[in-house]
Amino acid sequence: MDTHKLAKELIEQMNSKMKGNLYHWTQVNFSYNSNKIEGSRLTEEQTEMIFETNSFISKEEESIKMDDLIETSNHFKLFDYMLSHYNEPLTQQMIINMNVILKRGTSDETNPRYNVGGFKTVPNIIGLINVIKTTPPEKVSEELSYLLEEYNNLDHVTFEDILEFHIKFERIHPFGDGNGRVGRIIMFKECLKNNICPFIIRDQNKNFYMRGLREYDRDKAYLTDTCLLEQDVYKEMITYLLNFE
Repeated sequence: MDTHKLAKELIEQMNSKMKGNLYHWTQVNFSYNSNKIEGSRLTEEQTEMIFETNSFISKEEESIKMDDLIETSNHFKLFDYMLSHYNEPLTQQMIINMNVILKRGTSDETNPRYNVGGFKTVPNIIGLINVIKTTPPEKVSEELSYLLEEYNNLDHVTFEDILEFHIKFERIHPFGDGNGRVGRIIMFKECLKNNICPFIIRDQNKNFYMRGLREYDRDKAYLTDTCLLEQDVYKEMITYLLNFE
C-alpha cells in the first residue's frame, strides 16, 4: 500500500469539506474511540454530529462534561494537524503542539497542575489496577529526547518499531493528561510516513490494548495482534471507500 498516496487523498478530502468519505469516517471513528478509551461519554452518533454540525443532541437528563465536547472537537483539529505534518520528523515541539491542540479550551488548560503547553509537573501512572509506573516529571525531557533521537536515527522504520516507540512513549507519559490520545495519533502519523497501513484502536478492544501496554516486555502478542486486527479494519475501509491496493 502506498500510504503517501493515501495521505494525499486524505488531505484532499480534508480540504474538500465533503462528507461520507474516508477522511470523514476516520475523523469520527478516531475521535470517538480514542476519547472513549479515556472515559468520554459521547456516543458515535453524537461524535459524528459534532463533526458535521458542531452541535449534538443529548439524551434526556444525560449529563455530558464540557471537556468531553471540547476534546472531541479538538481531536478533529489534532488529526488535521497530524495530516498536515505527517511526513515530517517527530520532535518534542511537535508532540507538545499535539497535546496543546487536544487540551485547548478544556478545564485542564487553566489548571497549572496540568501544565498544558509543557511537560507534566506532577507524577502520574497508567491504570489504577496493575499499575504501570511512568517517568518522573524531572526526567521527562531527557528521556523523551533520547527516545526521539533513537527513533529518528532508524534507517528503516517498521511496524514493530512504531509499536516499540508507542510503548516507550506511554511509559514516559510526558503530559499531565492526553498521553494516550497523543500517542495513538503519533502511531497513525508514523504509519503514514513509513508506508505502513495506519489503524485506529477501537474502544471495544481497549482491554486487549491496555493489556498489551502492561505485558509488552513479557509478551508482545497482545499489543501486536490488537494493532494488526485494527489495521485489517482500516484496510477494509480504504478498499471500500478508495479502492486502493
